[in-house]
Amino acid sequence: METATVPKNLSLEEKIDALIDAQYTPESICKDMDRFYGCDGEALIQEKKQDYLDDARKDPTVLDMLTGGSPSNTALSNIQPPNVEQLKQIARSQQKTIVEYSIISETTYFHPQAIFHNNYGVNRNAFPGKEEKLVIWVIKPTGEIQTRQIDLKNKNINFKELVANTRVSMGLERSMAVFSKEGSILNPSAIQTKNNLKKLHQLLIEPIADLLPNDPEAKVVFVPHKQLFLVPFAVLIDSNDKYLIEKHTIITAPSIQALKVTHEKQQKLPKNSKLAVVVGNPTMPSIPTSDNKPTEQLSNLEGAEEEGRQVAQRLNTQFLTGNKATKATVLKQLPNARYIHLATHGLLEDYAGFGIPGAIALAPSGNDNGFLTSSEIQELNLKAELAVLSACDTGRGDITGDGVVGLSRALIVAGVPSVVVSLWAVPDAPTAELMVEFYRNFQEGKLDKAQALRQAMLKMMKEGNNRDNPVKWGAFSLIGQAG
Repeated sequence: METATVPKNLSLEEKIDALIDAQYTPESICKDMDRFYGCDGEALIQEKKQDYLDDARKDPTVLDMLTGGSPSNTALSNIQPPNVEQLKQIARSQQKTIVEYSIISETTYFHPQAIFHNNYGVNRNAFPGKEEKLVIWVIKPTGEIQTRQIDLKNKNINFKELVANTRVSMGLERSMAVFSKEGSILNPSAIQTKNNLKKLHQLLIEPIADLLPNDPEAKVVFVPHKQLFLVPFAVLIDSNDKYLIEKHTIITAPSIQALKVTHEKQQKLPKNSKLAVVVGNPTMPSIPTSDNKPTEQLSNLEGAEEEGRQVAQRLNTQFLTGNKATKATVLKQLPNARYIHLATHGLLEDYAGFGIPGAIALAPSGNDNGFLTSSEIQELNLKAELAVLSACDTGRGDITGDGVVGLSRALIVAGVPSVVVSLWAVPDAPTAELMVEFYRNFQEGKLDKAQALRQAMLKMMKEGNNRDNPVKWGAFSLIGQAG
């Protein structure tokens, strides 16, 4: 792949200019976008530069993610997303069914191939106006591509409201949820939750159900868009009251390009390392504030401590907890680890002030406040094949068209091809049970990561009254690679 060497002292705008100018001429961009009549190539180049600039300003990792590098890299690769033939090849080579969603608003210029990327003048992050339709693309493992469209305007559907109402009915929003001493959520509305999960299934899954594999072990990769990144696909309910995880092995990805990048990274990982870093319930730091108000120490997670102890025993490694789980200690061990398991609080705020939300709570020491931020993680050069963020809200960050900006994205940028995160704050006792079962399946059952997570979720679902309470077992999502 050709690279364009960009000096360190260039501004973000100048880097974008250099990258686009190295790839396109006014003539080539018209051909690339299938625009031949009255095409203004100069205008298209400026439009493309503005799209990338808008994305990069919202998320500084965009440039790194697309080029496969870190923010410190000066050799930036060709950032052009895959074309249709390459998309087919990605599905064939990985033998997965890929489902990509795009919410189209009234003012969006639509090109038949624009759903996959911004290559056709469509900025998926900046759709003003009312949601008009949902376009779903399905790429089968054979490379066959099919598309379905759902009219949202006539159905009076607003995904932002529907997803938010679903989370409120499940008791997931902090302002609405009430927890018992045991960590159970006391006030979710089971009936409303079920109705909302069925509605999401009706809109997102039913239109393409005939295109999905019949084999429950076959991998289905969902590439959401905008607020759909907060949809818990595993617990969507069909008309027969079956959860989607009962019928499919589910993976998510921030983009098809990210799926390609994580696959390539996985192929290059060393296979002989067995080192693991396991953290559970470190001495909790205090949340820093920007004003003069007293800081608030995060609560202990006793269930996370037991979870970490059992996971460390299974991975045959030292268990870091309490004052031993300092940020300095963890940072020293991370670069050589094959497995990373962090059972602690995960926070959404941008503590570093770099515009990249997300931080993992570790034990403070010296002048270090104990927060390992997303901006710090993405600067690491990691060799881990799996990172598990068994914490609160680790999958939620600022929503952009290319994925959830936060800890999961930072880990992928740092080189980890498989990341398990939660979409909501899970009580620590059920989390510990699910995580231990996940590793047992992964090691003893000879299952891949996606299959191991699915079986752990199904096992917990069948226990007691858990089937009607997906909050306990449906929060976790595998991002990236299943292998």
